[in-house]
Amino acid sequence: MLHRLAPLAALCLATSLLIGTPSARAETPDPKDWPAVLEAARGQTVYFHAWGGEPRINAYIDWAGAEVKTRYGVTLRHVKVDDAATVVGRIVAEKAAGQDSGGAVDLVWINGENFAALKKAGLLMSPGWAQDLPNWPLVDTVANPAVLTDFTEPTDGLESPWGLAKLVFMHDSAHVPSPPRSLEALADYAARNPGRFTYPQPPNFHGSTFLKQVLAQTIADPEKLSHPVDPASFDADIAPMLAYLDALHPHLWRQGRAFPQNVAALRQLLDDGEIDIAFSFNPSDASAAIAAGELPDTVRSFVLDGGTIGNAHFVAIPYNASAKAGALVVANFLLEPEAQARKQDPAIWGDPTVLALGALPAADKARFAALDLGIATLPPEDLGPVIDEPHASWMVRLEEVWSQRYGTR
Repeated sequence: MLHRLAPLAALCLATSLLIGTPSARAETPDPKDWPAVLEAARGQTVYFHAWGGEPRINAYIDWAGAEVKTRYGVTLRHVKVDDAATVVGRIVAEKAAGQDSGGAVDLVWINGENFAALKKAGLLMSPGWAQDLPNWPLVDTVANPAVLTDFTEPTDGLESPWGLAKLVFMHDSAHVPSPPRSLEALADYAARNPGRFTYPQPPNFHGSTFLKQVLAQTIADPEKLSHPVDPASFDADIAPMLAYLDALHPHLWRQGRAFPQNVAALRQLLDDGEIDIAFSFNPSDASAAIAAGELPDTVRSFVLDGGTIGNAHFVAIPYNASAKAGALVVANFLLEPEAQARKQDPAIWGDPTVLALGALPAADKARFAALDLGIATLPPEDLGPVIDEPHASWMVRLEEVWSQRYGTR
């Protein structure tokens, strides 16, 4: 969620220099011995590198920090970042400098190609730790298999799921009572209502997700998306997507010559009445924004026929983290039913839980049952099918193509 990779060539060069290089890893605590982890964690400071662009999420992390301090004696410092690729670059640089312990990053909010890059380079804490956390048995791996793979890459217990995401569109029902529910209908709506739709500029994560949505619904063979890009067929594979965008762009906000920089800016355009349709990667985002006074209470959510892109997002621990025990404690706390229920509350954040609610004790089930998901949140049965994330290599190539074709206009 909200993370992308640095320019591929630079990162591949850095990781190629690192793969296979032996190193003395900092001592790794064993989550199977949880009392020892708790003892080692007390007094540690965990530097949590996470996106800092959403005040509601920042406030939630502040709350989590206060809780782990009170309960476990762990200090959580939120290092706000704009792009997880910068965190990847820092870990790569520390490895290149031989800093195999005492790293600056203890915990990182991550997914997608950033995870794939760190895994490939061997820059994450030893496999299996996530599935040894005390709260792991509460995770719903049956209904949400995305918690076991990250953009088709097996997680191998190298990262712990934190929340779920699904692309959901939103419209102001006072002005658009019947929104377009397919890509074809969206293009037709844009043509009939010039300037009333747009999307964030890739490589912003939400903008790139829109590209993947279009690709998934236009590519001749969707099965190809579960595999790395085939250079021999790539141009033909994306040709229908580009044809769709070529037809759509002249009718976008500002004629497709400028784009909002992020999803917050997109939401602001909807609130200001400049556009009619926006989207988010959080099914409760519209309700959360209404509760925060950021959108009118006539905004409602909808999805496209045939499904929308969905995934899980995770926290990971670098191989050279300074406070590994503390990071384990924080990762486990983020899976506590209390923490997950608070996170799912649209008045707090609205991020869907990764837990199997049916497996929870009665008191914890009651926490979730008591949640008011908000007037603009679709019930789970109306969210439609999930379209799996393409292999991470597709996102990198799509961003490159988009920049070359549309980014300089």
